[in-house]
Amino acid sequence: MDMYTEKVMEHFRNPKNMGVIEEADGIGKVGNPVCGDVMHLYIKVESRNGKDFIKDVKFQTFGCASAIATSSVITEIVKGMPVEDAIKLTKDDVIKELGELPPQKVHCSVLAIDALNEALYDYMTKRGMKVPDVVRERHKRLSRSGEEHGH
Repeated sequence: MDMYTEKVMEHFRNPKNMGVIEEADGIGKVGNPVCGDVMHLYIKVESRNGKDFIKDVKFQTFGCASAIATSSVITEIVKGMPVEDAIKLTKDDVIKELGELPPQKVHCSVLAIDALNEALYDYMTKRGMKVPDVVRERHKRLSRSGEEHGH
């Protein structure tokens, strides 16, 4: 039996930043058709000293313990973080923060990063900002995979 780390269980039992941000600056909605997990991530961005910071972040996730834990932990990681740093996060950052994930649950950490990416993409495109290549490429890949699964 695969055991979850104490940190995964903690985030699953007491998820941080769960909910919706009304009037969010960016919303990321992603799903994994294979496991049925669906994640919505909402960000509120604040500009100060010419830099954008993620002032607030909330999530709603329908899924397994790992999906909920990775959603919770991504919100903890990015809250207060400059947008330019949030863009560079990877699934490895999420897994490291949680201690580890069972191998068959690693896709949940990818889902969390994808949701963040989509929220950032949404935020940037709404404001007519230049979208960094890494964000645009990930968005394109996510759009394509969504179409293949009939979403």
